[in-house]
Amino acid sequence: MIIITGVSKGIGRFLYEKFSQFDEEVIGIYNTTIPKYDNSKNLYKLDISNYNEVENFYKTVEKKISNVKLINAAGTNYSAFAHKSDIEQWKKVIEVNLFGTFYMTKHFLNIMRFENYGRIINFSSVVAQKGIPGTSAYAASKSALWGMSKSIAEENASKGITINTLNLGYFNIGMINEVSNEVQNIIKKQIPVGNDFGDPINIYNAVKFIFDSPYLTGTSINIIGGLF
Repeated sequence: MIIITGVSKGIGRFLYEKFSQFDEEVIGIYNTTIPKYDNSKNLYKLDISNYNEVENFYKTVEKKISNVKLINAAGTNYSAFAHKSDIEQWKKVIEVNLFGTFYMTKHFLNIMRFENYGRIINFSSVVAQKGIPGTSAYAASKSALWGMSKSIAEENASKGITINTLNLGYFNIGMINEVSNEVQNIIKKQIPVGNDFGDPINIYNAVKFIFDSPYLTGTSINIIGGLF
């Protein structure tokens, strides 16, 4: 069973639609925006930054899930120079991107450890590697995933559970649509592979590769078109 957070839009939606084409059951999680799919029986509203909500959700699905592959695709952003930032909005980015990912991971590790099988994929970003002005909250939340993922991977490696992080560059999907065309053109010129944003099929292919690779754990994989 595949469980994907953040299926309302962006990468989460893309992966939900791709994996729903096959026989394996897929559960999609959303929060503020209700996704519109033909088949919505496996969609759940959940604020992953709320520990009690995550715990209750896990108890709801625990008895009907097995062979879990958890894709933590939910995320949010807040852009502001540090000295001008609103502390509550800054904190919310950490609560969703980092705490929310941990809450989901913590709970679903229970069934994974019982079954001696599991796949967990987290999403970081090239933004955390480059040092881009105005992105301190987002960069902090995404870089924290590296250490967290490696630590939890070590804890669970002997239980048939892999935990890996995909570091994403700029893709024709998701948060890039919040950026002005002028800035988008500047970014494109910096990307060595084709001077263009990536096709999200690359993300899907990487996720499938991780699913099928039991010897791959505790790693961070760059999918950034050569951008450093």
